[in-house]
Amino acid sequence: MGTARRKAFGRPLAAAAAALIGIAVVAAVPAVASAHVASPGHVSAATYVPPKRTLKLGMKGADVKALQQRLAQLKYYPGAADGAFGNGTLEAVWAFQEVQHLAVDGVVGPKTGRALVRPRTYTARDPRQNPWRVEVNLTMRVLVLYKGDRIQLISHVSAGGGYTYPCPSGTCTAITPTGEFHALYYISGWHRSYLGLMYNPTYFNYSGDAIHGDTDVPVNPVSHGCVRIPMDIAAFFHRLVEINTDTSRDTQVWIYR
Repeated sequence: MGTARRKAFGRPLAAAAAALIGIAVVAAVPAVASAHVASPGHVSAATYVPPKRTLKLGMKGADVKALQQRLAQLKYYPGAADGAFGNGTLEAVWAFQEVQHLAVDGVVGPKTGRALVRPRTYTARDPRQNPWRVEVNLTMRVLVLYKGDRIQLISHVSAGGGYTYPCPSGTCTAITPTGEFHALYYISGWHRSYLGLMYNPTYFNYSGDAIHGDTDVPVNPVSHGCVRIPMDIAAFFHRLVEINTDTSRDTQVWIYR
């Protein structure tokens, strides 16, 4: 493994809790695949009405459910539209705010509410790339999955934190590599590296770097070099990409700043 490319450290969950997460999220995957696909420019407001109150973590109500439905329509993944503003909805709001160039606080106030009516869509770095690909924007801190050049999923991520730490070769720097990669192989469930645990890692190079679930995916970049995604998305992400060691047949992964 290179000095600047290391696995991110994960915090373990109880096996029973992990199983429940997997069951709940996998059952919801069809909603991700079948939701409205955003087209370039602004997305139609449809029937969405911004909330009259400020929405934030822990709140419940019909306006929270409408928010969840709107986020899902725009290809963010808030989890089940159950009217409860939990961590899944919080992480989806983070991703939305990141793409909209808003303050990333997870709070749906007037600015975020207005943006939900007429949001800007994510602009691909180079639309001539493979139409089935993953783009990871390290500056914006989002992952965007395309199929047929159409956005299927937008997720908040936490990547390399830029700090130094001791490693077998001496001192390593927590940097996520940039460039063109491929979805090469996948390990189901929790996988232990020498730095800690990763959930459902999809490896994009042979240096040990992966897109994987973690119980800690904060707003800031904190990993050792991998791309952390929320646990609920990690439960099904590997099913949305083509994983193959033959790089002519797998999903491209583009990582850039």
